[in-house]
Amino acid sequence: MRGDVVAGLTAAAVVLPKAMAYATVADLPVQVGLYTAFVPLAIYALLGASRVLSVSSTGTLAILTGAELGQVVPHHDPAGMVVATATLTAMVGLVLLLARAVKLGFVANFISTPVLTGFKAGIGLVIVLDQVPKLLGFHIVKQGFFRDAFAIVRHAPEASLPTVAVAATTFVVLVALERLRPHSAAPLVAVGGAIAASAWFRLAEHGVSTVGAIPRGLPSFTWPDPSLIEPLMSGAIGIALMSFTESIAAGRAFVGPDDPPISPDRELVATGVANVAGALVGSMPAGGGTSQTAVVRSAGGRTQKASLVTALASLATMALLAPLVGLLPHATLGAVVIVYSVGLIRPSEFRAIRSVRTLEFRWALAAAIGVLIFGTLQGIVVAVVLSMIGLATQTAKPRVSVIGRKRGADVLRPLSSEHPDDETFEGLLIVRPEGRIYFANAEYVGEQLRARIEEYAPRVVALDMSRVPDLEYSALQSLVEGERRIRERGVTFWLCGLNPSVLEAVRSSGLGETLGRERMLFNARTAIERYQALVAAGGEIQSHRPSVG
Repeated sequence: MRGDVVAGLTAAAVVLPKAMAYATVADLPVQVGLYTAFVPLAIYALLGASRVLSVSSTGTLAILTGAELGQVVPHHDPAGMVVATATLTAMVGLVLLLARAVKLGFVANFISTPVLTGFKAGIGLVIVLDQVPKLLGFHIVKQGFFRDAFAIVRHAPEASLPTVAVAATTFVVLVALERLRPHSAAPLVAVGGAIAASAWFRLAEHGVSTVGAIPRGLPSFTWPDPSLIEPLMSGAIGIALMSFTESIAAGRAFVGPDDPPISPDRELVATGVANVAGALVGSMPAGGGTSQTAVVRSAGGRTQKASLVTALASLATMALLAPLVGLLPHATLGAVVIVYSVGLIRPSEFRAIRSVRTLEFRWALAAAIGVLIFGTLQGIVVAVVLSMIGLATQTAKPRVSVIGRKRGADVLRPLSSEHPDDETFEGLLIVRPEGRIYFANAEYVGEQLRARIEEYAPRVVALDMSRVPDLEYSALQSLVEGERRIRERGVTFWLCGLNPSVLEAVRSSGLGETLGRERMLFNARTAIERYQALVAAGGEIQSHRPSVG
């Protein structure tokens, strides 16, 4: 218990300043960040599968939330923003619960790691650029990444030197402490120091913008507005997807050896209920955060009691420290956001992806550029579409190999220049496709099979299906047609290595009756043995099923 209390207080020193900073990313009052680090965090602690996952606002969710709210409350009316935030958060929670009801937990796997890397890098660049005006002490109208960058350069001569000094000091403190003691209470030190400097030097009188008055006490009940459901729907789905993806990734990253496995279905329920409950007190969409979870684990947290302690710390801050928080400079919050969001931009991951697969590196770049060009919410669509294209590309051209046998050993493997001594069998061609065969790649597999037949001119073609886990209906029909064409050329067609589900599909299609038991063999070795026996005996190789009776 003592370890969880210490871990919870340590996490609070990191989570609460960051939560307030992320609220400003979404153009929301800082207290919304405290609300998000209170109710959603506490609810997840009671329902979640992970023992250490810390659930509150994250940089990714904050920028997505801000983009969505900006569309439905363009003039940032305070009352409208409160209601819109509650509505959006409730919808995110309901989308997560609906996903659990229809068992869509697997959807989190639809965004590939390279594409997610690119997406987060794009988000990171947007967040950093979004905070630059706060560091310089002026405001710009947001018009998109590239226009905003141009506007910042144009207004740079108008920068407030006292504001720049505050931002620079915050950067120095944060970077120095993080390098000396990673995952320390650096945000609390920076925020506390900035509040003290603001009070002592009266920074507001020198043109340094501060948070301003914050209501003290518990958050008030906020009821979502049903009229906003339709305009917020697409954004809520996108934010729910990212919340779930980040939560699963962070939860799995910090699973201890004795911890239970992370259940996607349970995570959907826990984060869904956390967001619905949080919406009623005006919190912004929440999800699991990697950095704050790392703090809990490194500080000795063992159970979700640590998160409950952090939630109580947030409550204490709202009740007792609100007037002090009001003195906090916006420049400090901007610096906190940048320091802890720049980690989303990871050039090393791009280099690692490029070293393995150039094509997936291009997907990562495209995802990043998609966020910058089309916007953050649209960037989710770009990321999902790129992942789907990537999946289709990978499966559209499965590997199709001619199989030989290692000389002097009972080892079957694809023919290659690395094994020039592998033996083949005159008149017998063994071809092995790999992966699921379905409508998108059936024609390609057929083309490869026909090309191999033209090249080797065999008497018998044995299609080794041992690496094919599934055979879709249209692919099965292509196989039926392919068998007919091969038979018409006087070539015998065998199937071997069928798993039970594929075997059942073949039998149900009528192809099983056409081939008969004689031409559906246990595996490729059986095909070799049978072919050699037929050749040795001078027997006829059947190209069709013998007639019965």
